[in-house]
Amino acid sequence: AIISKFPWWVGVLLAIAAYFWLHNIASSEVAVVTQPGKMGEFAAQNLLKSLALFGQYVLPAAFLLGAAMSAYSRFKRRALHAKVATSPDRDALNDMSWQQFEALVGEAFRRKGYTVTETASGADGGIDLVLKKQGETFLVQCKQWKAYKVGVSVVRELYGVMAAKGATGGLVVTSGIFTDEARAFAAGRNIELLDGKALHVLISGVPTPANATAATSTLTSAPTCPICQSAMEKRIAKRGANSGNAFWGCSQYPACKGTRPA
Repeated sequence: AIISKFPWWVGVLLAIAAYFWLHNIASSEVAVVTQPGKMGEFAAQNLLKSLALFGQYVLPAAFLLGAAMSAYSRFKRRALHAKVATSPDRDALNDMSWQQFEALVGEAFRRKGYTVTETASGADGGIDLVLKKQGETFLVQCKQWKAYKVGVSVVRELYGVMAAKGATGGLVVTSGIFTDEARAFAAGRNIELLDGKALHVLISGVPTPANATAATSTLTSAPTCPICQSAMEKRIAKRGANSGNAFWGCSQYPACKGTRPA
């Protein structure tokens, strides 16, 4: 199960290495010991050889099974992403389990160039994904809440974990929507809130409009959006704790609400 969390080729390499290592032990000669004081050492060597003889097939098989599970999981994530990307409405986000929802979000960010680690914390059990790119770390909570809005307590929880782990930023992703209090708390704190509409845009890969590209092409120092990788524009916060302060906002706003501190 652990191997299945890694890329499939990791399991294949481990299987090859395990076979040759154990095969070398299994085929080695055990010196005959007749001295009474070394009979224990002789028995241990024989036991190790017997285990290696058996393990040279079992351990590689286990690694290959993990590799197969990893490849199948990757296939399912790609199929799920393709299904949602080609769906004309956002209801497709609700027609899946929370495990599928987390896998979908992870796949979307993999396609944006992030290294994604699934924490396997369980349904709504804290941080679900860890994103890394260019030395920056982002923490993600996935909330597939269909019946009610995601409140400010979820965003506060994420902010506390970000501070404890020294993360660059964080994201709360939901198939639904957020309360006004949640959005107000996230403003200026480098926390992105992706509701169902924004997530569908991210997955669908909506292209950057030509006029937005032209408007930002001269901003050579402008960073890229941490969510959709589009160019960003410098703006002034009009509300929240950082009202009046400058920040970088995604040029795709309101479809994408990615921000970075200026």
